Amino acid sequence: MKHPVDVHVGKRVRHRRWMVGMTQQQLAEQVGIKFQQIQKYETGMNRVSASRLWDIAAALDVPVGFFFEGIEDKFDTEAGEAKAVPGDILGDKEALELVRSYYAMPENQRRRLFELARVMSDVA
Repeated sequence: MKHPVDVHVGKRVRHRRWMVGMTQQQLAEQVGIKFQQIQKYETGMNRVSASRLWDIAAALDVPVGFFFEGIEDKFDTEAGEAKAVPGDILGDKEALELVRSYYAMPENQRRRLFELARVMSDVA
């Protein structure tokens, strides 16, 4: 059975890899493993060792702590079990694509798009 922390870390690896436009093969080559292992990490099927997570963080240019961000919202550390949470917004490929496109824009355009989205959501 997959541990919720392994699943969370795997999702964060996948999201970051996708956000920087890197394939599983490219990440695997940088880390020195086969892409199938990256697949297993990203699904939470296999646990990522501390040293491997260190290498992945370096390849994806984030601190190791990045992979644990938001875990408190999903996992009750005292009870040792997953909390019931709504669907992960970053699990939605369309939402990830939107975020990626947003950050690819120049800052002044991002600001204007953000304000437009805010106004539109207030109207809805």
